[in-house]
Amino acid sequence: MSLSRSASAFSFVALSALATLAACGSGPTDGPKTPDDKLVVGGVLGDAGLTTALAVSKEPSSPSRPRSAVAEPKRPVDDDSAMPMTDPGPDPMNGTFTLAQAAAGLPASGALVATIKTSKGELRCKLLEDKAPIAVANFVGLARGTRPFKDRNQWVTRAAYDGTTFHRVIKGFMVQGGDPQGTGRGEPGYVFKDELWTGNGSKHDRPGLLCMANRGPDTNGMQFFITDASAPHLDRSYTIFGECAPVSVVHAIANVPTEPGDKPVTDVTIDRVEISRGGIVAPAPSNAKDSGKESAKDGGAPPAPPRGLGAVENRESPTKP
Repeated sequence: MSLSRSASAFSFVALSALATLAACGSGPTDGPKTPDDKLVVGGVLGDAGLTTALAVSKEPSSPSRPRSAVAEPKRPVDDDSAMPMTDPGPDPMNGTFTLAQAAAGLPASGALVATIKTSKGELRCKLLEDKAPIAVANFVGLARGTRPFKDRNQWVTRAAYDGTTFHRVIKGFMVQGGDPQGTGRGEPGYVFKDELWTGNGSKHDRPGLLCMANRGPDTNGMQFFITDASAPHLDRSYTIFGECAPVSVVHAIANVPTEPGDKPVTDVTIDRVEISRGGIVAPAPSNAKDSGKESAKDGGAPPAPPRGLGAVENRESPTKP
């Protein structure tokens, strides 16, 4: 009887050991799979920043090797869920902000330059006002604090980019910033149309290109990205409105360690964006307030918008994969 019980106990232990080995396998386990064949590099499906749709590989699939991915800027999404419920009213600029308004106080001629001072070095970006005047006017106005934008459900006029971060960083692709919230969900409360110009220099074929992020056609806002390498799949979808140098600074930002979701482990800050023309730095606005409506009403910066130039549409578009 005791021999029978011993044999039974031995069999039970042996079977348990075999089951454990079978469960563990003989090699490293595969990583978690993502739903619907989409690799979300922005953290959460539908989150703003950049997204990657998995391309169909011509190579045989293997459990241990993921298929290749083609990344493109992920579309910003408005998120006022935690904001005050009071209605801030419509865009104080009625959807129009011109280059003349953006460059007020600067010389009439000379190269228009944005100097982006970051924790990884200084970038000097020549703004392509002749190719993308609407995007350049928007960027300059936000940087100077003369273009009102909606922050935490209130219209404000302040230097929008100072003290923000590059919240999305993908080595060999791009670095993305321009969101005061630092989450990729920040939007200015308005959108404006694409300026997909053609000709020499119009391709995403090199590092250092300053481009607008969007969430679909004609939905540009305030977020931007700078290419870290050639990205031809972005052609004809994202407005190029500047060229930044030295690219070594872009590479330094793109090479920082990141968390899941492509957020830098240590913040890469945009300490200040300085606008100049012909070497003359733009003066700071003298009466920027936390209410763009008040500024317009009081006759201060920003000035009332002229008619007939690039009206902005206030509409939303679903996030693209």
